[in-house]
Amino acid sequence: MTAVNGQTLLSANGEGQTYEEINAVLAPDYNVVEVPDCAHPEFGRHIKEVYDEDLNTHVFQFIAHVSPDNDRCKKFDRQRTEIKTYGNSPDSLKAFYGETVEYQWLFKVPRNFKVSKSFTHLHQIKSVGGLYASTPMVTLTARKGNQFDKLELRMTPKNNQNTKTTADLSLLKGRWISAREIIHFEENGSYFIQLKDHFKDRVILEYNVQSIDTWQDGALFARPKWGIYRSLKQAEDLSDEEVFFNHFSIEKVKPISVDTLETIADKTIVYLNDGSNMLVSFKKYQTKSYDKMVLYNSASIEIPLDKMKTKKEIDFSNLTDGLYYLSFFENQKLTKVIKFMVLN
Repeated sequence: MTAVNGQTLLSANGEGQTYEEINAVLAPDYNVVEVPDCAHPEFGRHIKEVYDEDLNTHVFQFIAHVSPDNDRCKKFDRQRTEIKTYGNSPDSLKAFYGETVEYQWLFKVPRNFKVSKSFTHLHQIKSVGGLYASTPMVTLTARKGNQFDKLELRMTPKNNQNTKTTADLSLLKGRWISAREIIHFEENGSYFIQLKDHFKDRVILEYNVQSIDTWQDGALFARPKWGIYRSLKQAEDLSDEEVFFNHFSIEKVKPISVDTLETIADKTIVYLNDGSNMLVSFKKYQTKSYDKMVLYNSASIEIPLDKMKTKKEIDFSNLTDGLYYLSFFENQKLTKVIKFMVLN
C-alpha cells in the first residue's frame, strides 16, 4: 500500500495476512472484507495472494464456490467475496457530494468463466444513507446471454437500474483488463469508464456521459466495491470461480477552476457538429513541446481523451452541446488553453 498526492493504492505483496493488508489500506483497525468463510471454514480464506506470471507480481485471488458458499451466512440465495470502503474508512476513500473521484484497478476472469442470467457483479458503486442505498448506483455485472455472454454497465440514481452499454464477455476472458472510472458525484454529474486489454492496449468497453445524475437522494457518501457477488438462482449455470484483481487505486480529483481556464484561453472557436467537420487537427499547436493534453467541460471536469485522440487529431463528434477547454501542460504546468463550443 502507498499513498501519493492523495492517491490510495492497494496491491498484493505476497502470500499471507491478506485480509489484514486489505483492511490496513481501506479501513485501518476495521473490516472491509466480505467473505463466505463462515460457511466453508475448512477451506480457509476466500481471498488469497498468488503469483501471476503475466504481471510478474503477486495478485489478489477472489474465490467463490457454488456450494457451500453464501453471503456471509446471512443470505443463502447468493454468495459474496468482496472488498469495499465504508463508514469506518478514511474520508479520502469516500466520495462526497460535489467531488470527483477516479478509480483504477486491474482484473482478470478465467477463460472458462461461467455466468447465469442472474447477476454476477464484479464492481459496484453504492451509496451509504438515503432511500436508495440498497441499490447500486453503478454496477459492472456479467450475465449469460442468448447469443453470447455479456459484461453489462448498469446505472441508476434511484432504484431502477438500466443497462447503458455492454461488451462481449469473451473479449475479457483470460486477459488482464485495465479499468479506469471517473465520477463527478452530484445531480448534474458526469461518468466515464474505460476497460482495456492491459497488454494490447485495446479498448473493450467505454462509456462517457455528461449531465447525468450520479447522486442518490439522501446519501451521506458513495463508496466502491470489488469482487464476486453472484446470484445462485441458476446455480446449474455456474462453476467454482477464481477472479483476480490487483492495483486498486482511489484518488480524488480537484479540477482546475473555470476562472483559470478562461484566463489562459484564446478566443472561443465554434464547431458545428454536422457529421463532417469534427476531426480537429491540433498539429499547429506544436504539441511536441507539451507533455500532457487534457479536455475539460464547462464545469472544469476532465473528459478522458484516450479514445478520441490520435497523434494529430481529436474527434469531437461524440461531444454533447457545450463549452470545452482543450488544455496543454508543460512540466505539469498549464501553459495553453483552446476554448471551443460544440453545437449539434
